[in-house]
Amino acid sequence: MTGFVSFVSSGPGDPELLTLKAVDRLGRADAVLFDDLSSGPILSHVREGADLVGVGKRAGRASPQQDHVSQLLVDYARTGARVVRLKSGDAGLFGRLEEEITALRDAGIGFEIVPGVPSPCAAAAAAGIPLTRRLTARRVQFLTGADVSGGLPADLNLAALADPHATTVIFMGRRTFHDLAGHLTAAGLPPDTPALLAEGVATADQRLWRGTLAALAERLSGVEAGGPPALILYGPLAQGDGDA
Repeated sequence: MTGFVSFVSSGPGDPELLTLKAVDRLGRADAVLFDDLSSGPILSHVREGADLVGVGKRAGRASPQQDHVSQLLVDYARTGARVVRLKSGDAGLFGRLEEEITALRDAGIGFEIVPGVPSPCAAAAAAGIPLTRRLTARRVQFLTGADVSGGLPADLNLAALADPHATTVIFMGRRTFHDLAGHLTAAGLPPDTPALLAEGVATADQRLWRGTLAALAERLSGVEAGGPPALILYGPLAQGDGDA
């Protein structure tokens, strides 16, 4: 007897941003393995009696190993359970989805992917800006600001990242942004390029800070690990001044 795994995207944190399919899968699950950012009120949609297992990973603190998380999915599914792997934002964006899919395929276990609201879309909505605009912001690019060691990735395409006509969104980049900003200005991106720091998007702790590339780099200089989840957006649309 083999169960089934649903990779459910919980969105950025606001339970009202869950899709109808996400709510349905949570309500029918026998077990839910959830990330830290997918906990709280979102779990109220899980039926009574289902197993709830926290498997979240956060910078600067002890976290479950990825192999352990993947094995838990396989073990639960082999009991015949309907399993939900609840991931924050959209499961396909920097969520280690591929490793978990590979483990299920190797074990012969079926799965589905339920997409959700990506956190960059929620951050832009909270800031009252679009992510694209004809002529001035004709491209959107997402990247991670940290490699497997937590440092700035060494293989960045700086020409693309310094494109003044792109809206760029950085995941997990708070600690490395000061260094990245130096590379960007050296590659030709003006220091006064608008920038936005979005923390705790779509949660009660949401905080937006808007300024320039240079000002945000200075603000984040020497920042330590931890704190609320954060996104950094920069480009022609990340305009405004001060805190919001």
